[in-house]
Amino acid sequence: MDAFLNLLTTHSTEKTIAKNEFLLTEGRVDQNIYFIKSGAIRVFLQTEFEEMTIRFGYKDSIITSISSFLNDTPSEFFMQAIRSTTLGVISKSHFMAFVKESDENAQWYLKLLENLVTQQMEREIDLLTPSPSERLQRVLERSPQLFQEVPSKYIASYLRMTPETLSRIRNAKDTTATDCTD
Repeated sequence: MDAFLNLLTTHSTEKTIAKNEFLLTEGRVDQNIYFIKSGAIRVFLQTEFEEMTIRFGYKDSIITSISSFLNDTPSEFFMQAIRSTTLGVISKSHFMAFVKESDENAQWYLKLLENLVTQQMEREIDLLTPSPSERLQRVLERSPQLFQEVPSKYIASYLRMTPETLSRIRNAKDTTATDCTD
């Protein structure tokens, strides 16, 4: 990670985007990888009927439209700031040169890709979990700070439930927690 942080300081540009501003829109090829210094980003698909949130990124995370970045194809996703966000932006050419620079960097990149695959598998399990409360529990086990970083309406979209259902589940958990302490 130290080598990557060095890459950030030597080959990245800093970009700040305002709340609701788009970092990437559907149909554009993503030629950058982003390191979130502050703020939060949501990645979503837009269908004819709804926006479907598929990923979040917040402080100290790396984000990109991975298939677009790797394959030089148009992105299927939108990436939008949930709040004012400051990013380190590294071009694909600089990033890939960094990866090829040493075995240590290549191993770090392999670990990054392994983490992405694992996250994707967890996401697929989340989507297949029938109970909304179990989906919420699974996500909170992985990201306990989620409600501090992301508005509830986006979390509900990510969990494939209405904001009202999410609110009911959270209120029921709060009631249960209160009952346990009395």
